[in-house]
Amino acid sequence: MNSPYKSILPKIESAYQKLTQLEKDVADFFLTNRQIVDFSSKAMSKRLAISEATLSRFAKKCGFRGYREFIYLYEGSLNQSELYDTVAQSSTSVFDAYQILLTKSDSLMDKDQMSRVTEMLTLARRTSVCGKGISGYAAMEMAHRFTRIGVDINALTDPEMMMIQAIMRQEEDVTIGFSLSGESREVLVFLEESKKRGATTVLVTANHNELHERFCDEIVLVPSLKHLDRGNLISPQFPLLIFIDMLYASYMELDRPRKTKLYDATLKVIDR
Repeated sequence: MNSPYKSILPKIESAYQKLTQLEKDVADFFLTNRQIVDFSSKAMSKRLAISEATLSRFAKKCGFRGYREFIYLYEGSLNQSELYDTVAQSSTSVFDAYQILLTKSDSLMDKDQMSRVTEMLTLARRTSVCGKGISGYAAMEMAHRFTRIGVDINALTDPEMMMIQAIMRQEEDVTIGFSLSGESREVLVFLEESKKRGATTVLVTANHNELHERFCDEIVLVPSLKHLDRGNLISPQFPLLIFIDMLYASYMELDRPRKTKLYDATLKVIDR
């Protein structure tokens, strides 16, 4: 986790949907390649039958300053032992899948962004977090945990209630939407309608889409595995739970004594 070369594969995966077809061909190569070869722009343009300019555009869309920076970090990550193949049905493979998600979470973690979201929660009049299906369970988990340390927060999992609550948002409210696919209509509408009414909006997703930037103040990227959104091996809410844990830890650092006291008080009430 503390390696100077964090895996950059999650960044390619998150940017994949906004790439052109040629750029996706480049992405496919780097996502599946496991060998050190001649990665110079000249050699790669010949290997993939594309222009060097395409390589540069691809790297920038993935969040790098250019192809040179991208390939420097990519070569470094190849020297690490990472498992990105489809995991088999065995307990060992499940543990491997969890480790992959943890590694990807570390790679995608933006400390500055986490600080901004923490500040949003601190200043919010009221916070609403929503999600459908598995993401809805994660939303309820977040609401439960943060309520116990003094946050005025509620979870929304019913699509109709999302629409109703959206029109009641105000400028001092924060709305958080969970959607691994980034395509949950109700979650996106909830965020968009909340934004229109002045609320601060955060989307937590595994798939970056530039269209979301119109109505989201922050887009927090979480990792995914192939087929993870179908939950074929492990719970697809795990990346969301990692995000919740990181946000919880960040939030607790602000005025920890008061929040610890609140948490302990809830334990006493529950144990009565």
